[in-house]
Amino acid sequence: MSATPTDLFDYRLPPGAIAQQPLADRSSSRMLVLGDGGDPVDDRVRGLPALLRPGDCVVVNDTRVRAARLRGRAGGRAAEILLVSELGPGRHLALVRPARRLQLGDTVTGPGWRAQLVAPWPAHPGGRVVVVEAEPGIDLNAVGELPLPPYIRQPLADPERYQTVYSAGPPLSAAAPTAGLHLTRALLAELDSREIGICSVRLEVGLATFSPIREVSIEAHQMHRERFRIGPEAAAQIVRARARGGRVVAVGTTVVRCLESCPDGRGGVLAQAGETELYLRPGSRFQVVDGLLTNFHQPRSSLLVLVSAFFGGARVRAAYAHALARGYRFLSFGDCMFGWAA
Repeated sequence: MSATPTDLFDYRLPPGAIAQQPLADRSSSRMLVLGDGGDPVDDRVRGLPALLRPGDCVVVNDTRVRAARLRGRAGGRAAEILLVSELGPGRHLALVRPARRLQLGDTVTGPGWRAQLVAPWPAHPGGRVVVVEAEPGIDLNAVGELPLPPYIRQPLADPERYQTVYSAGPPLSAAAPTAGLHLTRALLAELDSREIGICSVRLEVGLATFSPIREVSIEAHQMHRERFRIGPEAAAQIVRARARGGRVVAVGTTVVRCLESCPDGRGGVLAQAGETELYLRPGSRFQVVDGLLTNFHQPRSSLLVLVSAFFGGARVRAAYAHALARGYRFLSFGDCMFGWAA
């Protein structure tokens, strides 16, 4: 099989198109609906229920984002650690800044916490991704900040706007499953009233979100592992929906990655918990997910590759050109698109 150039997933994203704040009403975000043919249709997220039918099953990722960005000092200078995933008690995989100045063995301190850079991470020998050891018992929600993406320059007045309304359990993710930020309790209630099923899975959004594709071909990109869980109730609901002719609709790429990691071979999923390093790209077979609600993603990202694999590259390129021409808001706090698999 010939290599797929990463340049195929590049596009010019003007800084002004990057949303800096969420809209006051989550479901008022614009939603570009991809048809089977012809031009995409401009809609709003509140119109999603009308695109579905009774018996369909909408699957969300109910993970919560943890306050994992620690700002401190090392050697008298400002430094930052973003704890991405826990490797063991007090031991974390982390992104560090400034990577060129911080060295293994350095200690970064802040009010109420201390962490030391103890080892490189083999998959990222450049130094930005390292293993850090923090003092046990650190309450990240007390000393840390929500790790807003670096392209968001404005402070967020309400941290809950970077959480989904259905997030649950301990905060374990390094970033939000952003497609879910559009859903409101009212919209979820409308789905229920239309006899459209809703179930939750959990994928802890980790390092993969922060790793652009730097290689010449997408096949050379190394995906990181992310923890996930599909509970028995969610798996059973998806299997029932499929058996009755319903379609499975994923809210976000994290849900796609989670579900497609555990296909049962009959269109449903297996109840499982573990880690996934699934890399969905053109040529991948989607065995579970029929429909996808997803934000507009960064150029040269594995998320854009996944979306292109699901919808088809030409469809996605046309949709992104349409969205940019019509002033859609991009990335985490931006608008979204919806459609069915190619």
